[in-house]
Formats: sequence, C-alpha cells, structure tokens
Amino acid sequence: MIPTEDASARKRDIEEKLRQEQETLLFIRESLEKSDQLTKNMVSILSSFESRLMQLENSIIPVHKQTENLQRLQDNVDKTLSCLDHVISYYHVAKDTEKIIKEGPAGRLEEYLSCMARIQKAVEYFQDNNPDSPELNRVKFLFEKGKESLESEFRNLLTRNSKAVPSVVILDLVAGDDEIETADEVTLEHLPENILQDLICISMWLVEYGRNLDFMNVYYQIRSNQLDRSIKGLKEHFRKNSSSSGVLYSPAIQNKRKDTPSKKAIKRPGHDHELRVKHLSDTLTEKHGPAVGKEDMLDSEIDSYIHCISAFVKLAQSEYQLLTEIIPEHHQKRTFDSLIQEALDGLMVEGESIVSTARRAIMRHDYSAVLTIFPILKHLKQMKQEFDQVLQGTAAGTKNKLPVLITSMETTGAKALEEFADSIKNDPDKEYNMPKDGTVHELTSNAILFLQQLLDFQETASAMLASQETGSSTSTYNSEFSRRLLSNYICKILGNLQLNLHSKAKVYEDTALGAVFLLNNFNYILKSLEKSELIQLVAVTQKYPDKTYKGHIEEQLQTYQRSWLKVTTPITESNMPTFQPGTKLKDKERQAIKDRFKAFNDGLEELCKIQKSWAIPDKEQRDKIRRAQKENVTGAYRVFWQRYSNVPFTKNTEKYIKYRVEQVEEMIERLFDTSA
Repeated sequence: MIPTEDASARKRDIEEKLRQEQETLLFIRESLEKSDQLTKNMVSILSSFESRLMQLENSIIPVHKQTENLQRLQDNVDKTLSCLDHVISYYHVAKDTEKIIKEGPAGRLEEYLSCMARIQKAVEYFQDNNPDSPELNRVKFLFEKGKESLESEFRNLLTRNSKAVPSVVILDLVAGDDEIETADEVTLEHLPENILQDLICISMWLVEYGRNLDFMNVYYQIRSNQLDRSIKGLKEHFRKNSSSSGVLYSPAIQNKRKDTPSKKAIKRPGHDHELRVKHLSDTLTEKHGPAVGKEDMLDSEIDSYIHCISAFVKLAQSEYQLLTEIIPEHHQKRTFDSLIQEALDGLMVEGESIVSTARRAIMRHDYSAVLTIFPILKHLKQMKQEFDQVLQGTAAGTKNKLPVLITSMETTGAKALEEFADSIKNDPDKEYNMPKDGTVHELTSNAILFLQQLLDFQETASAMLASQETGSSTSTYNSEFSRRLLSNYICKILGNLQLNLHSKAKVYEDTALGAVFLLNNFNYILKSLEKSELIQLVAVTQKYPDKTYKGHIEEQLQTYQRSWLKVTTPITESNMPTFQPGTKLKDKERQAIKDRFKAFNDGLEELCKIQKSWAIPDKEQRDKIRRAQKENVTGAYRVFWQRYSNVPFTKNTEKYIKYRVEQVEEMIERLFDTSA
C-alpha cells in the first residue's frame, strides 16, 4: 500500500503538469488565431495586387503591340529605302563608269577592274529583274567594251615588255651548268614585277568573269615569238663572233673566268674533235675536191647549234615558270605546247638539215662531214632527259620530235660508218695517187684520224653500230657490250686498211719501195694506236695488237733489206776467187776481183741514188734501218776491202776501189734524206 504523503505529492505533480499543459494549449490556440488572421490579411492583399496587375496588363499590352507594329513599319521603310538606293545605283553605273571604261585600264588597272565589277553586278541585276530595260543593253555594251580593253591591255603589256633575251645572257645561263659557278649570278627576268602582276590580275579576271580564253592564244603567240627571236639572236651572235675576237659571254662571266684559275674554261662539246675533223676534211677535200654544201658547219654552225639546243631547254624552262604565274593551271600544258612549237620546230629543221648535209656528203664519199653529227648527237643524248622534263605534259607529237631527230642522226651515222669501212677496203690502187717516196698514204692517215674521232664519242658511235646491227639503241646494253661493238668496228677498219695497203704496195715496180711504203704505214698505224686509247679498244678483240704490227714492220724491213743483196752478194766469201798469197794473179782472177768491185760500186751508187729520195718519217725506224744496213753492207765490204784492196789486180786502182769503208757508211747514212 502506497503511503499517503507520496500519493499527495504525486497528485500535486500531476496537477501542476496538467495546468502547464493547459496554459501551453491556450497559447497555441491564441497563436493559431493570430496566424489565421494574418493569412486572411495576406490573401486580401494578394487578391488586391492581382486585381491591379490585371488592370495594368490590360492597359500595357495594346500599347506594346502598337509600338511593335510601328517599329516593324519603320524597319520596312528603312529596307525599302535601302533597296531603292541599291536599285537606283545600278541605273547610275553606266554614267559613273563610262568615262573610265572608254579611257582604258592603262595606268589604273585596279580602279578599272573595280568599275568592271560594278558593271558586271549591274548586268546581273537587270538580267534577273528587268531584262527589257534599256539600261541592260547599255551596261552590257560597257562590259564588252571593258573586256575588249582588258584583252587589248593584256596584249599591249605583253608586247611592249616581251623582249628577246640577250645572247650573252643566254650563254651565261647555259654556262651556269658548267664548271664555272655562275648559277647564282645569272638571273633571267622576262617581265618587270609590276607588269607581271598586272598581267596576272587581267588573266584572273578574264578567266573568272570575262569567260574568254582568247588571251591565252595571244600569250603563246607573243611569247613564242620572243623565244624564237632569242634563239635566232644567239645564232646571229655566234655567226658574228665565232670567227672573230668578239665577246661571247657577258663581262661578269668573263671576269669570273679570269678570276677563277682553279676552274677550267668552259669547253664546248666536241671542240677538239671539230679541229681534228677540220683537218680531216681539208685532207679529203684535197682528195675529192671542194665539197658542195656547208663546210663551215665543221666549226661555228655546230657550235651554234649545240648552244642553241642548251639555250632552248633553259629558256623553255624559264618560259614555263613564267607561264604558270599567268595562265590557269588546267590550260598551262596546252599553252606551253603551242608556245615552244616555233622555236622547237626551227631547231628540229636545222638538225634535219645537218643530217641531210651529212647524207649528201656520204653520197659523195666525203665521210669527214658525217663526223659533224657526233658532237651534236652526243649533246642531244645528254640533253634528252632535260628535254623530256621540259616537254612533260605536252602532246605526243611534240615529245617525239627530239627522239625522231636522234634516230635520224643515228641511222645516218650508222650508214656512214658502214660505208666508210667499205671505202677503206675498196679504195682504188691508183698509181698517180701513190706517194713517190713511199711515205704514209693519205688513206692511212684519214682512216686513223676518223677512228680517233670515235674515241671522243664512244657511246654515240656504239649506239650507231648497235642500231646498224639490231635496229635498236645501245641503251639496253651494258658498257662492255658497247665497247666490244666499237672494238670490232675499229678492227674491221684496220683489217680493211691492211688489205688495201698490201694491194697498193704492188703498184710500185720496186719491191723495196713497196716494203718501205708498208713499213711506214704500219709504223704510223702502230704509233697512232699507242698514242691514243685505240690500242686498248683494239685489244678488246685482238690480243697484243702491238706485237702484230711490230711483226708486220719487221717483215717489211727484211723485204727491204733483200734489195741490198745485189750489193752484198758479189762481195760475199762464197763468190770470192781463191788464190795463193804472193803468187801472181791470173787474168781470170784479176777480172773476177774487178767484176766484184764494179758490181758493188754500181749497186751501191744505184741504191743510194734511188733510196735517197725515199722517205721514212719516223726517226727511230730510219735510224734502225740505217744501222742494219751499215752492219750488213759495211761489214761485208770491210772484209772484202781488207782482203783485196792491197792485191795488185789492176793498174787503175781508183776505178775499182772507189770507196773506203767510212765513205760507204756515210752514203748509207744519207739514205732517206732528200736534202743530202
């Protein structure tokens, strides 16, 4: 059972808590009432604000719409006025630009093109919006007039400023690829920079707006004429200066050549070759008479043609660079093809003329003239790669012109080589044409000179020989094959020459003179082979050619020596009369000794008189023969003279013992000496 005090205390606590809760509840109710009142006031305020906003909106929206409409109207008015101004401006284009168009673009190209742009826009406007307007015809007329003026200005600018390149500049340009380092110094400016820029502007306008490509024809015609005049000017330069002390190169290049001793002077292709050809031509002219045609081709014209080929390549390259700046890309190749035709055709015609001259020379059996083809053909082959690069993209007919000329030259050269070999073999044995002194025949010297030319142009000659045998170029063969071809040909020439010389030697009635003739010719051939690379070429086909010719020379030397048997035979031991020393000679013995002395004297005098006029140009061979004869003749005569000079076989000693041994030696020493 709970005590009474605790229960009372607990009751008081509960009552106190209840009172507090009631107070709290009362506070909450009062707060809720205040909140409800505030909410009602807020709702009332918001309702009032909403009502006012609705009233404001109903008032503002119409004003806004009206303002927006007004703004739109204002914009439309502005646009309309702008369009009217723009349209009206088209009607003023003709009036504003007519004076400038009629005066032309000279000196004010930029302003002129600006006017043309306005006229073009006016044309487009009237065509689209008012095709029946008289203004359209007027601006069209101005546009066509302006286009014609631009085309005329293009022609005039190009014509006035396209000048032939000076010959010394071309030569310097060509020399820039040789040993002298002039490439940085030689510049080629076809047109002034301001003129070039005007031409580019006009070209771009005509292509884009003028819809006219006729100016490209104007371009190639004018530049083609300039290129052709440059090449012809170079030819004339060579014609005037090649045979005189005229200036070939510019002062800058000449100073460069003087100031650079470490560099070799520019050596044109085949110059030494042409000097030898000239000598050979002079020799053949003496034989066949003056050749009909262009003998000067041997020097100046060949030199000129070779330089013109190089000049064409350089100038064409420069022309293409210029053309790419002015002519649109897809028209460049066709325009360039047309541009170079005149100059290229001129060079090809001149080349064919050289070939024709060589052919006529071959028909006259003047084979020296065909040697003019060698330096030209060699140069053409060297330049072919550059030619192909320059002509890349041109028509097939243009590309084939150089190969056709090369083939023509190779064919002509091959025919000349073949006929020359036959001419060596079949050269007639004419007595009046034989050297009276047995010296070297002109056929031998001509043949050797001809072969020496092939050394300077081995690849060229090999190509000719290959085309003769197979109908194709040696470019498909290796160098060893080419060298063997040339070696075979040289051996063929030498073989034909040897056979012909043996035949010619028979023309001499005196066998000894024939032997001297062959000895001289074989010795000349051997010396000529040894002095040049010919000996190495011959050795490709024939082993030890020097030994072969030395054998031929020795054989002829022995033949010659047999001519002295008529001198030495009478005084040999086997023909001497026998007698006892101290005994009186019989008449028969005395007569035998007289006959021997007389035979020796007569033979010696006869041979010395005859052979003194014979010639052995080679001192080594001449001394060798003299020594041999001294050994043979004076050796036998010394024995004979010592044995019989003191024998009393005659009272008239001086009649028979006419010469001492020393005198015989002196007489032999004067052999082959016309001045003795």
